Amino acid sequence: MTNNQPSSSHQVGHAAQEERVRRWRLILGKEEADPGDDGDGQGNGAGGQEDQVSLSEQDRGIDDVLEMLYGDEGSLDDSAPDIARRLGDIHTYFSTPVAHMMQRDALKRIKLQRLLSEPELLAEIEPNLDLVTKLLALNKVMPAQTRETARQVVRQVVEDLRDRLEYPLRQAISGSLNRALRARQPRQQKDINWIQTIRANLKHYQVEQRTVVPETLVGYGRQRSSLRDVILCIDQSGSMGQSVVYASIFGAVLASLPAVNIRLVVFDSTVVDLTEKLQDPVDLLFGIQLRGGTNIDRALAYCQQWVKRPQETILVLISDLYEGGDRAGMIRRTAALVTGGVQVIVLLALNDHGAPRFNRGLAQELVNIGVPSFACTPDLFPELMSAAINKQDIRQWAARNNVVTAPSN
Repeated sequence: MTNNQPSSSHQVGHAAQEERVRRWRLILGKEEADPGDDGDGQGNGAGGQEDQVSLSEQDRGIDDVLEMLYGDEGSLDDSAPDIARRLGDIHTYFSTPVAHMMQRDALKRIKLQRLLSEPELLAEIEPNLDLVTKLLALNKVMPAQTRETARQVVRQVVEDLRDRLEYPLRQAISGSLNRALRARQPRQQKDINWIQTIRANLKHYQVEQRTVVPETLVGYGRQRSSLRDVILCIDQSGSMGQSVVYASIFGAVLASLPAVNIRLVVFDSTVVDLTEKLQDPVDLLFGIQLRGGTNIDRALAYCQQWVKRPQETILVLISDLYEGGDRAGMIRRTAALVTGGVQVIVLLALNDHGAPRFNRGLAQELVNIGVPSFACTPDLFPELMSAAINKQDIRQWAARNNVVTAPSN
């Protein structure tokens, strides 16, 4: 009787051959792959017809990073999309020493080193948010002599953005907090705001008595040290570069409002509390590492310990939800926060680019437990925070502002 099953040694040899072909495919890159390869890693690769190679999702990510940095034509020019995300992805796919070496190579290829060391060249370009995200992605391996110039570039962009965004946020938050104060019934006569009380009760004017009968008293309120606790929990993986910049600026503005108690937490696979750096957004940003890895559950566990007044707490998680930690634990923890009274909002992105790439499955699970998830532009963020402070239904707010909540088809 003939046994047609392959021997164990044959299987081992075939697996070793597949691994060799895979490595050659990654080394040679897309340009050297077989013409039959359509770029998704499913073609014949370097091994010919009998040695087809199929790249996994992680291999395709590695392939994209290597192509960006070492491809013949490269894709590190200023017009390349997602460059900050890919620079951050280096830390996901390679060990720290190798990642630092590759990011130094990126610094040379992008030619930022010369740009930052020669002020006359820097004067010829207009600093922008994309440049800032590149600098932040590389700041840990940036030569010391260029770091101060980089800080000046970042500060210019941050101050321009703050000038644009601070007033709308202050107005929205202050107006919401004032309404919250006026809603409280005054306990003593000295706390009554008579002008607002008369206006609120004009419909009860008594003609014969020529007076207003105040059915509702509106007070100045006795402002506590803070009316709302706001926790910004920011994913600092490479894909979230612009969101990190905008969130840091908004966090700094919120920190200047005495009626808001703000905490700013950033995370990748670790968690860092940067609340003490909120006075200077540039210092804050240079304390952030745009890199790979995401552990949302660990970040929420840290934030959870700062929830002292659940009914007065707004937790804004800014992440594309590609959880690398305990997904089930993350859902349970979020559900516990919501059940306890915390207002949890997920922003899949806080930038000007519209719909982001995000984990739709996890977004659906969050929606199922009552957590709205959507992308938000910086111009809409003040209104969002105003709605949250007034404890409005955020899904209704999103619908009024034509914001599509996740998941979307």
